[in-house]
Amino acid sequence: MNEIVVPSSAATPYGEPLRPDAPALDALFGTIAEGAAQREYERILPHEPLALIRAAKLGALRLRVEAGGAGASFRELFGVVLRLAAADANVAHILRNHFTFVERYARNPRNAAEEGWQRAVADGAIVGLANTESDAKVVGGSPFATVLRPDGDGWRISGRKYYSTGTIFSDLVLVRVATPEGGNASLILPVKREGIEIVDDWDGIGQRLTGSGTTIFNDVRVEPDEVVPDGTGVGYGTAYSSTLPQLYLTTVNAGILAAVLRDATALLKSRKHTYFFAPTPVATEDPILQQALGEISAAAYAAEALVLATAEALDVADALRASGASSEEVNAAAHGAALKAARAKVIIDDLTLRSASQLFDVGGASAAHRAVNLDRHWRNARTLASHNPRSYKARLLGLHAIDGTPLPPSSFF
Repeated sequence: MNEIVVPSSAATPYGEPLRPDAPALDALFGTIAEGAAQREYERILPHEPLALIRAAKLGALRLRVEAGGAGASFRELFGVVLRLAAADANVAHILRNHFTFVERYARNPRNAAEEGWQRAVADGAIVGLANTESDAKVVGGSPFATVLRPDGDGWRISGRKYYSTGTIFSDLVLVRVATPEGGNASLILPVKREGIEIVDDWDGIGQRLTGSGTTIFNDVRVEPDEVVPDGTGVGYGTAYSSTLPQLYLTTVNAGILAAVLRDATALLKSRKHTYFFAPTPVATEDPILQQALGEISAAAYAAEALVLATAEALDVADALRASGASSEEVNAAAHGAALKAARAKVIIDDLTLRSASQLFDVGGASAAHRAVNLDRHWRNARTLASHNPRSYKARLLGLHAIDGTPLPPSSFF
């Protein structure tokens, strides 16, 4: 494995990774929030916010303190993600694949290669993902057309991936491939490796700045220790390991809801006039507008509570795994967390989309000005909610309620 070089921007002014309760973290998120609406309006990729995140070593939140991390629990991690998403949903989404990588391949290293990736994360490195192939019949699934080819003592790959969220901002990229034997594996490669081309061609209605476009691999060299074959309990082979990235998307939507509450409150307080048939001449004294704002407030509270309760369930499963509990106990706890994550998504997606629409009830016609860019909340939430649609979650939750059928333990559920 070649030495991993983290950009000099990762030289942190903080001395150590920021803890979730650090006042400096609030200041960081405040800085990121200041330009979020304008960046989205003008389609300015958030390279500067990501440089700040590198400097704060935010990506090392889940690493243990002795490994150079902040030692955060899942509850603390998702609390931070929610706050970051309230500041800028695009920036929060960019880090989704990074935190999933850390959990699968860096937090509990099994060999020298994973120890190297852990050190890179502790130094501020960010990891992206290249998984989905546009021609695949199942989104994100296998078989992959990108296949390892023998090349001396290593390998080479050629292929094209889409939905490469965050990779354009990253130092490393996790690439999902097929092995010559017909299995699957993860490759962890430096993004500047010769033959890797990252294209900013994502044109979705929302999450426009996440770099969720194409990554091209043109005869790219892969070293032997950069390959991690799937296996039971390893990476993608760990039962219910996809609960984390699923809850992550739901948490970003919860953060959007918090931003909707913030913007709706500011709008109502700033209104100079009200509706022709309004019951009062002052907007903040209008009980109808007060009710709309109150409903958004209640929705934001419920969304945060659901996210944190689900994150605590992940902590329970994590503690059991660390204690050496039986696989049956660990899987039961992990399944319980997956159930809570599915339930949270079904509710939070709806709450966020409804509240993002109510924002315009509070703000009136002036809130619809394009330059104000308040429609980004609905567009972003709708785009996030389209990942693993709620209807599939709800159906399997119903089946579980009827006869106890467990949720799928792997893949993208």
